[in-house]
Amino acid sequence: MGRDILVGIDGGTGSLRVGLYGLNGERLGFASTDYATRHPHPGWAEQSPDDWWNALKTGIRSVMETTGIPKERILGLAAATTSCSVVLCKKDGTPVRDCLIWMDVRASREVLDIAELTGERLSAEWMPGKLLWLKRNERRNYDEADVFCEYQDWLTFRLTGEWSMNINNSCNWGYNARDGRFAEAFYRAVGLEEAVGKFPRERVYAVGDRIGTLSREAADELGLDPQTLVAQGGIDSSIAVLGMGVCEPGKVALITGSSNLAMVLTEEPMFHEAGINAGPDNLLKGYYTAYRGQVSSGSILSWYRREFCRDLEGGKESPFDLLNREAAALPIGSEGLVVLDYWQGNRHPYLDSKVRGMFYGMSLHHTRAHMYRALMEGIAYGTENLLAQFRDNGFPIREINVAGGTANSDVFLQIHADVSNVAVNVPEDHQAPCLGAAICAAAAAGVYPSLQDGTRAMVKIAKRYEPVPGHHSQYRAFFGQYRKIYPEFKEWMRDTTDLYLRSLEG
Repeated sequence: MGRDILVGIDGGTGSLRVGLYGLNGERLGFASTDYATRHPHPGWAEQSPDDWWNALKTGIRSVMETTGIPKERILGLAAATTSCSVVLCKKDGTPVRDCLIWMDVRASREVLDIAELTGERLSAEWMPGKLLWLKRNERRNYDEADVFCEYQDWLTFRLTGEWSMNINNSCNWGYNARDGRFAEAFYRAVGLEEAVGKFPRERVYAVGDRIGTLSREAADELGLDPQTLVAQGGIDSSIAVLGMGVCEPGKVALITGSSNLAMVLTEEPMFHEAGINAGPDNLLKGYYTAYRGQVSSGSILSWYRREFCRDLEGGKESPFDLLNREAAALPIGSEGLVVLDYWQGNRHPYLDSKVRGMFYGMSLHHTRAHMYRALMEGIAYGTENLLAQFRDNGFPIREINVAGGTANSDVFLQIHADVSNVAVNVPEDHQAPCLGAAICAAAAAGVYPSLQDGTRAMVKIAKRYEPVPGHHSQYRAFFGQYRKIYPEFKEWMRDTTDLYLRSLEG
């Protein structure tokens, strides 16, 4: 019996998921294991790397047992993991403190200081700001650590026993794959010159590279064969791009969930908020990745169901199915309702954390179904506002491939197609990071000549939604009104938010 099974791992924010795949991309088994996030203070978010490893052990052993697939059939594995999840550890992999995961924004002051020193506008989520905070506030931990890395590279070390660095993550720390070096002048300017020496840059791998095989210790703990190949994965959102079937310019990978992230492949860098993380070749050789995001999307619909639709629980039809059916019967524009989708502020295009969501047009005629459809339309307007930035930068959008919660709603997907006037595709496998990681393993094993070939062979499209003629022209008018809200009301919204914040101070 030959080796013909691939393992795709998705280390997400709240859980670690494991998928077993055939060489053609068919999913044969799946397991998910939760782990905890701790919030010691507002804006802080920490996880234990040991919890990640224990979740991986549980997940792999569970899926191997439920499928009955023997370990000798496993050809290779790769992982997609959260990004901006900063680990400080010893050379043997022992963490000196818990990980500061992506949603930890304690470094807000530090990134402002970095901007003043260098002109670089970094997110408080990213490695440099977090390292500066740790140096200022936890100097002992900062100095005791031998290695500064992220979830991805720590997990690779646990799998292989050797330290390495991946291009997909490290481009966010200032590594340029084409130059083969870090932006050391930047690190000197911000007082982190010693950090570059602690990055695990002895070995540098691109997505889909062969790293090696499992160490004997890792194989024993996971219940796998030591000859199992370990391939380089990367950031969960980037690897999901492959798992959604996007491997060339012209398509948008729209990853939906609590928030939306739209990613594209470009031949030249597109957005320039920060220069140190342009990231050539970080996913596919010859390309940059560009992204725009909404802070709130599916989380708004979950909020609406939780707060206003509790009476629908326990019926013959699920609340979302009922709401979708009722919303589908309503006309475009929800009979005059326009929603601003800023429940948690705006990430792109405005980078404004002080604005909030709103309904406009409410009357005594409107029902719960009207509000639900208006929420879906408002989220779709927010997505179109992201896509407009790509178009404004000369990127032609031919298709959108969607994965995540939105992919379960026919009416929502049709709204997206009609608002953006572009076809929307839904891949057969909704676990895009797991499938993308399996594609990485397949390419590293030589099953396919390249990541692009593996993506085309292993991703199957299950549904396609074409824009309905005439619908886009109606939506274009409503979208025009949506786009006027922020410039006309941003000062009022900020002042109102500040008024509320002052009231909390007493």
